[in-house]
Amino acid sequence: MAKRAAISSNARRALVVSFVSKGLVPSQGDLVELLADEGIEVTQATASRDLELVGAVRGKDDQGRMRYLILDPNTAPSGVGSRVSENLILNITASGNLVVVKTPPGGAQLLASLIDRATASGDLSSALGTIAGDDTVLVVSRSATGGKNLITDLKKYISGSENLRKARRK
Repeated sequence: MAKRAAISSNARRALVVSFVSKGLVPSQGDLVELLADEGIEVTQATASRDLELVGAVRGKDDQGRMRYLILDPNTAPSGVGSRVSENLILNITASGNLVVVKTPPGGAQLLASLIDRATASGDLSSALGTIAGDDTVLVVSRSATGGKNLITDLKKYISGSENLRKARRK
């Protein structure tokens, strides 16, 4: 594939999360090749950093094959929520049961993935799901009028992840 125009590191990491979630990354070298197939040139060191930043760890999948996996956010030692989420949110607004979150270009998919994993794990029970573009995430509240409450819950979740990260550094 032809070389793609430069993309942000957050957009690249969102692609890494997608590859890992689909079970396509047995090794860092495989990740480098998958990204190259998308026209994204990275070194093995960059692939390694990206895997660490998104909370991917090497382990056995359901079929017993070794590959990178993204752990449940409750058990991941340094998942994406504790590393990048606070930097991804530029603005949050609500209307009815919808919350619109603005991110830097390329950051929406990564943030949406974080929110969806927190929703699935029960850490963010007021959210139903997300839709992500390039720089905007639409988060749907479980309640018909729960947009404002969802903003509060999102901020608590994000600040809780940040506090957890700070505590780990001590």
